[in-house]
Amino acid sequence: MERTARTIATKLRQHGHLAYFAGGCVRDMIRGLPPKDIDIATNARPEQVQKLFGRTYAVGAHFGVIVVLENGLQFEIATFRSDDVYLDGRRPSEVHFSSPEEDARRRDFTVNGMFFDPAKNEVIDFVGGRTDLKAKLIRAIGDPTQRFSEDRLRMLRAIRFATVLEFEIEKETWNALAQNAASITEISAERIRDELVRIFLSPHRLRGWDLLDQSGLLRTVVPEIEPMKGCEQPPQFHPEGDVFRHTRLMLELLPEKVSVPLVFSVILHDIAKPVTATVDADGRIRFNEHDRIGAEMTERIMERLRFSRAEIDTTVEMVRQHMVFKDVPRMRVARLKRFMARPTFEEEMELHRVDCASSHAMLDNYEFLQRKKEEFANEPIIPPPLVTGNDLIAMGMKPDPKFGEILEAVETRQLEGAFKTREEALDWVKREYTG
Repeated sequence: MERTARTIATKLRQHGHLAYFAGGCVRDMIRGLPPKDIDIATNARPEQVQKLFGRTYAVGAHFGVIVVLENGLQFEIATFRSDDVYLDGRRPSEVHFSSPEEDARRRDFTVNGMFFDPAKNEVIDFVGGRTDLKAKLIRAIGDPTQRFSEDRLRMLRAIRFATVLEFEIEKETWNALAQNAASITEISAERIRDELVRIFLSPHRLRGWDLLDQSGLLRTVVPEIEPMKGCEQPPQFHPEGDVFRHTRLMLELLPEKVSVPLVFSVILHDIAKPVTATVDADGRIRFNEHDRIGAEMTERIMERLRFSRAEIDTTVEMVRQHMVFKDVPRMRVARLKRFMARPTFEEEMELHRVDCASSHAMLDNYEFLQRKKEEFANEPIIPPPLVTGNDLIAMGMKPDPKFGEILEAVETRQLEGAFKTREEALDWVKREYTG
């Protein structure tokens, strides 16, 4: 990637233009990390960029951004610019093509505001980015309140960078962020979701959770989480404390690599406890149906944040099923196998593990299921059916809703080992349903 980016920059220079690497890739290069993407900043106008390169398309020609395709890779080439007033908390009303220094000063944070000249192999820093990078600080360029009013997403980006890079947020930047947190709702749900996902997929997600909470962004974006604070739980099962503390501990216990459904099922699995909390005659706290109601709340929250249907459905299923694990030792074999055969089961196991480990620390059911996984590992947990609907028709039965009941009864006996062969299953059906 870097070789191709250098070739693009060389071509721009050969035609009399400046060409620098810009933004996050420079930050990563200084830190000794391979850049994920390389953006190029230039004084060439968009139309000049498009004339120089064969395969291009405009993603924001009004803002001076052209994508160049070279060697199967994409590079954003942006003309140095300064911005007029921002009217929508996202985009400037007008841009003016300008100098590298002016371009640096309209960017978000100092560590993202540096350039790298590939011809001279040197960093160009107008904003003090190298100093802040060394100090591990996220600092807004210029007035932080103005930077956040220009693009509200920068508040979440500040927390994402502090989380992923394990940096501190500089005091004035933090104060402006906390003071403006309520305005995050001015931007689209999709952009908010994308930043939340990056924060919570990070191995340092617990730091992200704390920063989101302390800044006020968490209660603005997912207000349903705030009532978990102070929502007490039965101490014999939850010595760790309230629902919020329990959820935080679960995030801490997750492995470094997680999926979107797993981490969001951890965050949302007890979301309904505050609305279902009751105290019975014996003084015991109960949360009846918090799993079912929590699944409904999870669906609404994730739809509001515009998650994909697949991510929503998986997360909702995991929240809905998380209390079933207490019943697994008493399940009949057929029900247990069906429960374990569901596509969400493996991730639910991890949800269950951290749920237990962060509370009463009893992993009996988790270990029971691990043993059952080994026991069932030598054959498909749900084997091919011994009897089908066509077999029932061949016996002279007419298709009707009872077919499903008969086939499920056959499968149950098959799963429990009562039938070993197709002939045994067919004989049983003839005896029970055609006699």
